[in-house]
Amino acid sequence: MKNVFKKLAKYIGPGVITGASDDDPSGIATYSMAGAGFGLGFLWVAFLTTPLMIAAQELCGRIGLVGGGGLVQVLKKNYSKKILYVLVFLLVTANTVNIGADLGAMADSLRLLFPQFPFIWLAVGVTVLTIFLEVFLSYETYARYLKYLTLSLFCYIGVAFFIQIDWKDVAINAVIPSGVYNKEFFLMLTAILGTTISPYLFFWEASQEVEEEISAGRKTLKMRKGASKEEISDMRWDTAVGMIFSNIVMFFIIVVAAMTFSKNGIHQIETAQQAAQMLQPLAGRYATWVFAIGIIGTGLLAIPVLAGSAAFAFSEMFNLKRGLSLKYYQAKGFYGVIVISLLVGLVINFLGVSPVKMLFYSAVLNGLISPILLMFIFLTGNNEKVMGKWTSGNYSNVGVWVTILLMLFSALSIIFGFFF
Repeated sequence: MKNVFKKLAKYIGPGVITGASDDDPSGIATYSMAGAGFGLGFLWVAFLTTPLMIAAQELCGRIGLVGGGGLVQVLKKNYSKKILYVLVFLLVTANTVNIGADLGAMADSLRLLFPQFPFIWLAVGVTVLTIFLEVFLSYETYARYLKYLTLSLFCYIGVAFFIQIDWKDVAINAVIPSGVYNKEFFLMLTAILGTTISPYLFFWEASQEVEEEISAGRKTLKMRKGASKEEISDMRWDTAVGMIFSNIVMFFIIVVAAMTFSKNGIHQIETAQQAAQMLQPLAGRYATWVFAIGIIGTGLLAIPVLAGSAAFAFSEMFNLKRGLSLKYYQAKGFYGVIVISLLVGLVINFLGVSPVKMLFYSAVLNGLISPILLMFIFLTGNNEKVMGKWTSGNYSNVGVWVTILLMLFSALSIIFGFFF
């Protein structure tokens, strides 16, 4: 069995890790709230976002591979620094809020197992643990464990096979949008899109493609620039698998939440204890343990991605040494951003906001920021000076533009009160 896991991990690259980290506590909470509040009404989004995610993340990975640097490092050669300052600020802000929400969710889940410990002690504990893992472990070791943490998401798929589901109804809702198009609908749509097509995923995907090249011995920018057909192909397959996996998890969480909550008249999820009930058909009296392990596992996977993507963007903007393959003393500014993001995220939990609500609103914030970032990423993907022969094709351009327009429409419907 150990050899099987080793062989499996060998084929899991940045794309799969990025896809798995997308189903973080914020994603799990948002999808659960969608299923509870709207039943199967948002199931169609999982099919819609799959090709859109693949298009957006493939473009980011391609920019990283061909440009030889992270997104900001490539973008700042072609756009005003003032614009990039704003983009990096938006990313760091969104990531920090998301980190705070995820830390709170992990601490709240731990309280299910250890109710005798105060929430804030547990929040401090998971913060310290995350800082230690990301700052003091080597990238190779850290990446290896990130791969195994993706397995924790399968418990959300497994529940569906222990409850009674009308699969015909599921199939209809998977392809036909349904619901009342009011303020609550568009708020939830923005949250789902924001937690699925998140800003931090764009920067992490590109940076991790670069980290993989550095690990392979390409230490300088000149050595990393350009990409072979095989490298592009491998990245595309890895990215597609990661995004498909991410959306399958979303699909099943919405289905299970709809069947276990909405069908029984429960339309609001306020606490981790409530959310854990979703897993009772699979785990019985151990549901709280399975839920807590899943939230903690996805949190340990996602929070370093959130903090790391912010650190890569900030360091690229100000030409600081960066990289998870470097030691702390070699990249103090880079690791400093990681530590500060985590500490500020921890402080957010002192504001007294419910961890579940904070998870949801961090997803909404991501939904407002993503289309702005994607516009600049789209332009870069079509820039021949940057991409050479690997400029975006029709599929990429259509996919990314549909993503931008859909997310803008959803965001503007909230900001300006369209249609309600």
